[in-house]
Amino acid sequence: MHLSMRALSYIVATADAGSVSGSAKQMNVSQPSISAAIAQIEATIGTALFVRHHARGMTTTAAGQRFINEARILLTHARDFARSAEALTSEVSGEVTVGSFVTLATRFMPGILAEFARRMPGIAINLEEGNQQDIIEGVTSGRLELAMAYAYAVPEEVVGEHLAELPPYVLVSSEHPLAERGEISLKEIGHEPFILLDLPFSRDYFFNLFMACGIEPRVAYRSRSPELIRGLVGHGCGYTVHNALPGTNLSYDGRKIIALKITERPAPVHVVTLRLRRQNVRPAVQLFADFMREAFQPNGLFPLKF
Repeated sequence: MHLSMRALSYIVATADAGSVSGSAKQMNVSQPSISAAIAQIEATIGTALFVRHHARGMTTTAAGQRFINEARILLTHARDFARSAEALTSEVSGEVTVGSFVTLATRFMPGILAEFARRMPGIAINLEEGNQQDIIEGVTSGRLELAMAYAYAVPEEVVGEHLAELPPYVLVSSEHPLAERGEISLKEIGHEPFILLDLPFSRDYFFNLFMACGIEPRVAYRSRSPELIRGLVGHGCGYTVHNALPGTNLSYDGRKIIALKITERPAPVHVVTLRLRRQNVRPAVQLFADFMREAFQPNGLFPLKF
């Protein structure tokens, strides 16, 4: 069986674009070239990769999605091999596509990316942000070779390696009557308006946190944006619970926010790197994974003395 890298790249591009016309534009080739590549590979492997929808593009079949996941991995290794062959040096080079849970990306990725680029200029990191569900789907599909996320709802096919533990804190406006306390019980503040980070799995985590204390939070606002939530807190619209505390106590629009320890001492969340268990770890990926682990050591970028 012969499957060309070019044809595989056309098929992956079609899956990403959702249409032959979109992938042709992305790859800068004619639509017949894309269609011919799809037809050839479908004939070679004896199964349909796509379902054609009249005027609505294309979606992958179950077999097609598995094929495309494997094709992504193969294409990534092929690109890395080509770069290594061109360089013919001992220096590791290439591109690594990394995912990060959005709140972790905001807090930690700027420092990680800047320092890694200084140390390893030959490795380019392509960063994708998302919620926990986005990140896990990216890893299982092979689109993300490595990710930083929480150890929550991680499937068996994904390997998680520990980076850090982040305890939850209550965030209130500096003008809140209890802002000077330093510590607060969820039962004490549970009757006040709560501002929820409304992301898949995240909302379950927060509701379980309150449930463990016998509290039903009064959700006043929901948002997928951590910065919007901090802004609402800064303006006194309610309180929130947050784990990845930023390096500043100011909201995006300059309002002061206070982080309070929680008296009940809820269990911390575990921050991990995620990778697909069956995927071989390329040298560039391993270097970035090692660097992230180093960043959370006591003498690293983030000693996490919150």
